[in-house]
Amino acid sequence: MPPPVPSPTRRVARILRTSLFAQVAVALVLGIVVGRLWPDTATTFQPLGDGFIRLIKTVISPLVFCVVVVGIAKAGNLKAFGRIGLKALIWFEVASTAALIIGLVAANVVSPGSGMNVDPSQLDTSAVDDKTAGGSLPSTTEFILEALPQSAVGAFAENSLLQVLVLACLVGAALLHLGQTKVPKILPAIEQAQEVIFAIVGFVMKLAPLAVFGAMVHLVGEYGLGVMKTYGKLIILCYAVAAIFLVLLGVALKLVTGLSLWKFVRYTREEMLLALGTASSESVLPRMMQKLRQAGARDDAVGLVLPTGYSFNLDGASIYLSIGTLFIAQAVGVDLSLSQQITVVLVLMLTSKGMAGIPGSAFLALSATASSLGAIPAGAVALLLGVDRIMDSMRVVTNLLGNCVAVFAVSKWEGALDTERAKKMLDGEIAFVEEDDADEDTPKTKTAAGAPKTEAPASEDAASEGAEVKTPVK
Repeated sequence: MPPPVPSPTRRVARILRTSLFAQVAVALVLGIVVGRLWPDTATTFQPLGDGFIRLIKTVISPLVFCVVVVGIAKAGNLKAFGRIGLKALIWFEVASTAALIIGLVAANVVSPGSGMNVDPSQLDTSAVDDKTAGGSLPSTTEFILEALPQSAVGAFAENSLLQVLVLACLVGAALLHLGQTKVPKILPAIEQAQEVIFAIVGFVMKLAPLAVFGAMVHLVGEYGLGVMKTYGKLIILCYAVAAIFLVLLGVALKLVTGLSLWKFVRYTREEMLLALGTASSESVLPRMMQKLRQAGARDDAVGLVLPTGYSFNLDGASIYLSIGTLFIAQAVGVDLSLSQQITVVLVLMLTSKGMAGIPGSAFLALSATASSLGAIPAGAVALLLGVDRIMDSMRVVTNLLGNCVAVFAVSKWEGALDTERAKKMLDGEIAFVEEDDADEDTPKTKTAAGAPKTEAPASEDAASEGAEVKTPVK
């Protein structure tokens, strides 16, 4: 006798209970509705999103440290790790420069700011100062010095990813130098600490729907939907250019690795939706590291390329900065020559690096660019105050996908990618398993590339055991 078919209500309830994607999607819609109907509640719900991001940031630095140290130690070759870093930087520079150029070309063709005829003297620039908190972008020398830790504890306390990466590289190199005969217990201890951190991430991720709800209520309630009318042309252009850039990125990924970007988006749909809702790529960094490792990328490649990309590979920010610069110039009636636009690209290539973690970094970069040209009033960047928050989702998703593509491309380039496993994972033939939920009885093997390979049955029985199971999508 065939088993009874559950009712639609029970099926929906089961999906909401077991699928993080469904929970976050519902929270996203509810947040928009509540923010639209009761805008006065915007500040009331904002702590939900802010608190979630604070909890995630707590584990990012120790997680990156553990993954990088273990990756270097297991790879057994410090030169290979150095090659991965160099190739990553080359990829980052090519990708971010391409994003800048595509944005400038699109802004010249569409001219989103033409006809606005804004008088910059009438703009209130004090809001820009509040946004940037009186800070400034570091110079090249300052950026390099700030990447070097003054204190081992301080690097973790300040949550400085670059400093943590430097420390992790030193510790990993020391482990390789001393060998397992002299420090046999340290590496297993770091691996165990990594497992504890992933377990914490699993606990915190259960709060993701609340975080998305609070963030969306704040966004819609604080800024409203009216900004879409005033800056509609600029918003549509930025999102359209980001979509074009991602298509080109997908083509590059296919040519380099044979993998599909669309299938990767489907594989990471929970993380993408969470990043979209909270407007923070840091909120999904730990889970992205898990998914990339299970998709065949070696530990050392994931641990180095992904966190480094958060400072060096801001493709979405590059698109926004290039379009935003021309938008401001067009709005105040300044016609930039070809040589000035080349200067824009060169300046933004420098100012867009190291923006992560600096309050109002986009406005600082725009102000620096305007000052270097001498033709655009620096105060004109205040024009983008009303639309900047709306652009966060575009920047975050584009930055995140750009960095994940970089992990796959550099891993393939260095021979640190199990392509067969990656294809099976993206095709849904192998289900993603939360590392903290992995059962001791689950058979685990190592792939040729060194990534952990866990075969998890995507079945009703597995779901009933409490593990979050992703149904393979054919």
